Amino acid sequence: MSIRHAEPYSEEWRERPARYAAGVARALGEQVEGWWPGPCDPRTVTVRLAGGEALVWDEESGWRHGRYVSGDRDTPTVLAGPRYLGGGLLLAPERIGSAIADARAGVGNSTAWRPCYRSHRHRRDGFDLALGGYVAYADA
Repeated sequence: MSIRHAEPYSEEWRERPARYAAGVARALGEQVEGWWPGPCDPRTVTVRLAGGEALVWDEESGWRHGRYVSGDRDTPTVLAGPRYLGGGLLLAPERIGSAIADARAGVGNSTAWRPCYRSHRHRRDGFDLALGGYVAYADA
């Protein structure tokens, strides 16, 4: 498996988070009502869940869970009562379900405080290679 650098703002660069989120949506199965890539800077993805909840991922703070308020492909998603899932930027899809349960209960790695693992302005810090590797692994 070969992983290569994707130029910032190229189609491949914009696609990588969505491909990662597709794996998360597959892992969550029937809980997912839909998902979409969101705006850039930082790159985001929203996963709508049954019962009015949603997950939002961004390339600086990872996944957060809360009650869906608003948002779409062009407008950042707003959540009520968000809890960050913890576990880093690329939490394994199979771990998301238990991380959501922890966030609902207010335990585990979940927190109301926004972590900042990196800045989206640091475009050659290795994150995109890690994301590309994760996407290649998930697609295999």
